[in-house]
Amino acid sequence: MFREETSQSKTTLRLHKRIARLKALALQYKRAEITQNALLEISNFAASVTTPKEFYSSLHKSVNALIPADNFFVATQNAATGKLEVPFFLDEKDAHPDDCYPDEDLSETLYSGLTGYVLKTEQTLICDNDVYQQLVKSNAITLRGSSCCQWIGTPIKSAEQTIGVLVFQSYNPEVSYSEIEIELMQFISHHISGVIQRLNNQEQLEQAIDTRTKELSIAYNKLKQEVYERRRAERLQKSLFEIADLANSNIDNQQFYSEIHRVISHLLPVNNCFISLLNEQRNSLTFPYFVSQFDIEPPKSRPLSDGLTEYILFNHKPRLLEKSDINALIDSGELYKAAPELNDTKEIHQWIAVPLFIHGQVSGALTIYSYSFSQTYQEKDLELLTFVSQHIATAIEKKLSAESLKLSYEQLEDKVNQRTQALADANNDLEKEISQRKRIERQLVHDAKHDNLTGLPNRSMFMERLTQAIKHVRRHTLNRFAVLFIDMDRFKLLNDTLGHLEGDRFLIETAKRLKLCIRSNDMLARLGGDEFVILLDSISDSQDAEDVAQRVLAELSRPYQLANQQFNSSGSIGISMSGQNRSDTSESILRDADTAMYQAKSQGKGCFVIFNNQVNKQQITDIKLENELKAAISNQQLQISYLPIMRLNTAEVVALEPRLFWHHPTLGKIKQNQLNNIAEHCNMIIELDNYLFQMVNNSFSQLQSVYGNKVQLHASISSQHLNHKYALRALKNRVKQFTFDKNKITLFFDEKAFVQNTNNHISAFESLSSLDINLGIEGYGSAHSAISSLTFLPVDALKLDPSYCSHLENSQHLKLVKAYFSAAQALDIAVFAVGISDERQLGVLQNIGFEIGQGVVLGKVLELPLTPIDRSIKQACA
Repeated sequence: MFREETSQSKTTLRLHKRIARLKALALQYKRAEITQNALLEISNFAASVTTPKEFYSSLHKSVNALIPADNFFVATQNAATGKLEVPFFLDEKDAHPDDCYPDEDLSETLYSGLTGYVLKTEQTLICDNDVYQQLVKSNAITLRGSSCCQWIGTPIKSAEQTIGVLVFQSYNPEVSYSEIEIELMQFISHHISGVIQRLNNQEQLEQAIDTRTKELSIAYNKLKQEVYERRRAERLQKSLFEIADLANSNIDNQQFYSEIHRVISHLLPVNNCFISLLNEQRNSLTFPYFVSQFDIEPPKSRPLSDGLTEYILFNHKPRLLEKSDINALIDSGELYKAAPELNDTKEIHQWIAVPLFIHGQVSGALTIYSYSFSQTYQEKDLELLTFVSQHIATAIEKKLSAESLKLSYEQLEDKVNQRTQALADANNDLEKEISQRKRIERQLVHDAKHDNLTGLPNRSMFMERLTQAIKHVRRHTLNRFAVLFIDMDRFKLLNDTLGHLEGDRFLIETAKRLKLCIRSNDMLARLGGDEFVILLDSISDSQDAEDVAQRVLAELSRPYQLANQQFNSSGSIGISMSGQNRSDTSESILRDADTAMYQAKSQGKGCFVIFNNQVNKQQITDIKLENELKAAISNQQLQISYLPIMRLNTAEVVALEPRLFWHHPTLGKIKQNQLNNIAEHCNMIIELDNYLFQMVNNSFSQLQSVYGNKVQLHASISSQHLNHKYALRALKNRVKQFTFDKNKITLFFDEKAFVQNTNNHISAFESLSSLDINLGIEGYGSAHSAISSLTFLPVDALKLDPSYCSHLENSQHLKLVKAYFSAAQALDIAVFAVGISDERQLGVLQNIGFEIGQGVVLGKVLELPLTPIDRSIKQACA
């Protein structure tokens, strides 16, 4: 019995276990069925949804049927930017991360929390509170959101690349997730990955379709515009051809303008149109064509006024005017102020007018206008009408030209008949005029090559003949020629005294005399003024030229009978010979003869000189030296030295004579006398003196520091400062600029210049004496001026000519020196001996009574910086 009960209990237990196992299997099967249905549902709507929002909403409903999903969100990674986004978020406690952390970047917020941790590890994370705290302490994550009981995150992978995270969390301890839910979440994540990929592809496809659609739309609109523009261009081209045909047609004016109106109407609406033209005098308007939708009478011709048409003509520009623009012009007084009766614009809505340029100027206007608001014009219509107006103007121009030509033909026929008779009459006179013109031409050719006064060949003809002679001797080397350049002496005096009429007679007589001295094959010409030139052709040597020159001088030396009196003259002749240089030209040979003529004048006039190439080279060298001196003065390259002037008995320096010198780069040291000669030739002696004044003014304080305050300056300057009042005024201004006491300087002028121009010197000396400076004459005795002249000159000092010191052994010279000394003593004028070269001369001068002098025996020339002077024959300077 007991065994039976035991066996029965075991069977019952085994049955209960089977029942429990069957119930568990039934529950699993039921759960599997639910899961399968949910997954099928997920697969179905995953294939049908079109937007991520729709997908995630459906996903949440399906998942919530399987597992608790009250706290569920999905985070995905944007493939383009790499940032995290939250397309779906549902939570009981926390708001969306964008709302929780508005000041932070959503992607950075998610990356710093559990979501970013799962994304980085690419592993499913089951996180309770303990795990969460450990992760926070290890700095693996940042504390984010509210505390939960369980948090599960599953990575969403696509092609083994994590593209997002699927997150479930529970705030209720009774709600937990087992391994089954975790596997389910992993399975769901695979579906989400596929859907995300499909939706991304779909979105990219839609974007591509939208982009392509927009491109096609733009291309279509562009093509549509091109078609419109092409059709418009075809219409315009057709219209231009029609206008061109009208220009060459034989229709009358009214039909011509009507056809133009018809052509324009094909391009734009022209219900109201007229053409206005200016008359030939450009003072009135005509209206050859006028059409109006209201059958208004066409305007009559009228004078120019201040109407709207005149406004277009005067401004020369096409205009599109609204009614407000027209009213503004009327209110401002630009329109219809002088002629208000012309104002018919009250009903006009828009006005387009384009000036017509005919024969290069505005000669009319093409005008269209509208009365209705429904008919409006735009700027493109103005541009189109402006373009077409150019062709219309051309057509009108051709039409007017054709009419004018037709009228001209009619008038021409009448004129031809009249002119035919006139030509017949004029033909007889023409032959006479032709013969007279030929005679005048011959006379003009002769006048162009001959001198009007003497009838001789002029410079132009002479140079032609000289050029031919040069070419001839180059071909025939044994032949030679010579050129005589003749300049008459005293011709200026003749003009100034007897007048220009007698001067012309003098030149005519001179030409006659010169003709007597040459052969028939030679050539005599007048270059101008009193300059004549002779070409001696085919001569054997220079002696032939000298013989002719002698004859010329003899002829010219004979007295001239002018103004009932005799006038003596002479000539200076320069001769240049051919063959001097292989590169000779007509200009160079004439220049050489001119140079030789000036040499003849410098030798005393009334003679001849044959050009010497070596002398010319020396002149070129002199000119170069003169230019170098000009540059040296400009660049302040001249230096100054001082010649001491001493007492003869004590060797005390009482004065210093400043002298300029120049260290030339090739010629060496050039002294004062040479500088004066060069400056005289290039007319720079005044500039040289001014340079001396500047140097003296700058160095005088140094002179006083070495030789004391009593030291004087003796400056020798040119008498050119006294030749005219402007030069004298400049000299006085220069003296006034001295910064030292003017009584310390004595200006010395040469006696020869004084003798040549005594009156100028006397008046200049009186003017200079008012400046409290000392005046003196140097080289005294060289020109032997009258001693009596010293009585009326404000002269303070005399310097004897150096030649007297060198001839003291001559008794006559000695007497003159004593006489000059006595005269100076009697007139209370200081007198200085110059050029003392030895002790014997020094003794003789002291015996005469001289106390002060200068010369090489007294001291050498001093250069800056200055030092006191020692003299070997005298005691040390006091």
